[in-house]
Amino acid sequence: MALASDVPTPSALESTLRAQSQTRTLHDVRLHHLALQVLHNLQHQHRWTRLTTHTFSPLTGAPLPRPLISGLPPARLYVHPDEQIELLKVEAERKRKGEEDRADGGGKEDVFGAPEREWVLPTHLMEKWSLRQFAEVFDAITVAPLDEEAGEGRELKGNKWRTTKRVVMATVQDDSTVVYYLVHNGIVKPRQN
Repeated sequence: MALASDVPTPSALESTLRAQSQTRTLHDVRLHHLALQVLHNLQHQHRWTRLTTHTFSPLTGAPLPRPLISGLPPARLYVHPDEQIELLKVEAERKRKGEEDRADGGGKEDVFGAPEREWVLPTHLMEKWSLRQFAEVFDAITVAPLDEEAGEGRELKGNKWRTTKRVVMATVQDDSTVVYYLVHNGIVKPRQN
């Protein structure tokens, strides 16, 4: 007979799922747990911050097709090819002028700028996604997630190069491995090598 002291303590993920399973949700419990698993992975393995789970569309207020996550990655995930060219020109000009370090001694700034909030779409590897399902998700979201925590609210100025909607598709395997893909809504100009 196992004693209470013989029972291993629950993992951080298990504790999160147990705590959140008490919460009522509009979506299937499996989709809710999938979103929590991806949120946990982003927070603890990829150092994302300001993570939020969304169940309603920020555009219409209607329920989303499935729970989505928004958050701030530690580094910028995507740079538009035209923006990349412009930023590299600015960096080359700065180096040409000999401005190697900032005046405050903080070192060189990242040439591609600060990270941007991203939408994350939790999925399972066994799901088969259709264009219609992607369209339902893209129709329900804004170009960039709003950040009420940072006080941006509805007046999100955003990046002038970010004109198409995109999501980070988080695909979870049965062994809890998570793989991330960028999915854009529509055609995006390819990078030049």
